[in-house]
Amino acid sequence: MSTEQVKPVRLLLGFDYGTKQIGVAVGQVITGQARELCILKAQNGVPDWQKVEALIKEWQPDAIVVGLPLNMDGSRSEMSERAEKFARRLNGRYNLPVHTHDERLTTFEAKGQRLRQGQNSGYRERPVDALAAALLLQGWLEHHYG
Repeated sequence: MSTEQVKPVRLLLGFDYGTKQIGVAVGQVITGQARELCILKAQNGVPDWQKVEALIKEWQPDAIVVGLPLNMDGSRSEMSERAEKFARRLNGRYNLPVHTHDERLTTFEAKGQRLRQGQNSGYRERPVDALAAALLLQGWLEHHYG
């Protein structure tokens, strides 16, 4: 029997993986809330790992959640594979637990929220990737701690 203590999860970082941009959010188990943090630029899905590391050092998360872009019927896609590869790289680089969470419709919902807030000046001017990351992280928190 192991006497090793499992570190409780209190703070999480959420990543909305994309090939050009990766949205980042932060969430807390205690409040059950997630919020937008930033957007990282990516080159063909590869982020600036130094910026990712800076976020990990600054926030010191207990775990990471990566959005899993499934097709509407729940089947996997090429982007699902790429997001899972990104999740494995995060785990390998930072030795933190990394979870994936179904992110279907989070970008659609994020765009709708921006429109309802009157911030419809254009997706390109105000990308929704960080908001989508917050929505997927919020969904993960509700599923596991709600």
